[in-house]
Amino acid sequence: MTLNKSPKWLAIVATAGCLLAAPFSGFAAEKIKAVVIDGYPAKAMWVKEFTGFFIPEVDKRLAETGNYEMDWQESYGGSIVKPKGVLEGIKLGLGDIGIVTTIFHNSKLPSQALSAVTPFIAPDARAVAKAVDEIAKEFPTMQKEFEKQNQVYLATGVVLDTYQLFSTQDIASLKDIEGGKVAGAGMNMRYVEGIEGAVGVRGGLTDFYNMLQTGLVEHAMLWPEAAKTFKIAEVAPTMLRADLGAVNSKTVTVNADYWKKLPEEVQGVLQEVAVAYRDHVASVAMDRAEASRKAYEEAGGKVIEVSAEDRAAWAAAMPNIAAEWAKNLDDKGEPGTDMLKSYLGKLSAAGYEPTRDWASEL
Repeated sequence: MTLNKSPKWLAIVATAGCLLAAPFSGFAAEKIKAVVIDGYPAKAMWVKEFTGFFIPEVDKRLAETGNYEMDWQESYGGSIVKPKGVLEGIKLGLGDIGIVTTIFHNSKLPSQALSAVTPFIAPDARAVAKAVDEIAKEFPTMQKEFEKQNQVYLATGVVLDTYQLFSTQDIASLKDIEGGKVAGAGMNMRYVEGIEGAVGVRGGLTDFYNMLQTGLVEHAMLWPEAAKTFKIAEVAPTMLRADLGAVNSKTVTVNADYWKKLPEEVQGVLQEVAVAYRDHVASVAMDRAEASRKAYEEAGGKVIEVSAEDRAAWAAAMPNIAAEWAKNLDDKGEPGTDMLKSYLGKLSAAGYEPTRDWASEL
């Protein structure tokens, strides 16, 4: 038998060989739609980093197998929900993935207040983010709270380095805060309860400038980046550097119904990237913090270091809100005390010892 070795025949054989060598090259990746929501604008640091870090990292990892491709649809700045509405929006399926600002939901997400009830320990966003997220994954409590909201917990983030006290007055010590009104939000208003005559006044970040300017308050608790962004040096030219502590306030979650429909490969990538995003955002927060302090001073602000004695006195004067927090969870059948002790142990292992041992009174 004589084989046909014409050029045309050889071309057919070569083409067939290529197809056999790469049988799947013509198959397109399955596209998966993902609606991402946050009520804050796209310029907010954590939102900007979700767009610039989280999404590209997910795309990169999925591209390694080529099985799936995300069709991202980002909706920020109130186009679907307001800042306080992300938790409800994800619950109802208005978004598939969201960045929940947890400080708005202390009644529904009480365990998320762990770092807020333990001030005067770690001013490092990276250490706090890692410790809180590990607690969330080692104890079922935090995840169960989100399950009740029809959501799957991915990771907790810290977007501020540490709360400081900004003042309209020329203060030099803790005594200068006595009898003053202090703007705050959520749990941090309780930080001033032990200071004689001091009163916490609730306000939002966008309200602080006017509250200070009009004399409604003399002091405000916020972090240097926010002070820079909102030009606080113009109305509160003194920063009392007390290093009250970094606090987690953002958690990435996924609608539970949407999650069940995702392929395991996509679920795994989202979980892995959420942890990378957690550490990335915390590092960005720390990098910006130092630059923001310098910008505050360049704008006319003055930074006063709190003495170790004053800092210890402030911590000692506070009610033990950490013990209260732990007991409230214990009473609900959750391991609040164990969570608190474990969290403090993680910070200690990272090199941060509490100014006051919040667990000693349990």
